[in-house]
Amino acid sequence: MFGTFRMIMIGAMVAGLAGAGAYVFKLKADNATLKANQIKLESAVSEQKELIENQKKDFKEILDANNKMNELVNVLKKDLENLDKRFNKKNRDVGKLAIQRTESIERITNKGSANATRCIEIASGSPLTDEEKNATKKSEINPECPSIANPKYIPY
Repeated sequence: MFGTFRMIMIGAMVAGLAGAGAYVFKLKADNATLKANQIKLESAVSEQKELIENQKKDFKEILDANNKMNELVNVLKKDLENLDKRFNKKNRDVGKLAIQRTESIERITNKGSANATRCIEIASGSPLTDEEKNATKKSEINPECPSIANPKYIPY
């Protein structure tokens, strides 16, 4: 009986050691899987941080562009109001003037159209010429949109 008991005990110990060994191998495999997952997670986190930084930079650039556009719109509104004041004077009939002074009205209209076209070009992104940049006298400026066409001109 003592031999059987010893055999059972030895068998239980061998089974326990074998189970413990299998458990250790399982833990090692799980540890390797967790390490691989940790590396992937850290990589994903760094990519997300980089993406967030790029989005912040893009957002700031968009805000800056939006502010510049709003400033340009305000300047163009002011120029439009000035043009409106020039054309809406009391007792002025442009039709009568055009009949009486056809050549001079045609010349004035063509020059105004050319100036207005240049204003649209500048507002659309066309670069200023050296003459436009350096204009300081009233005779040198584009009277249709002096604030964007002639940055050095200061009206009196």
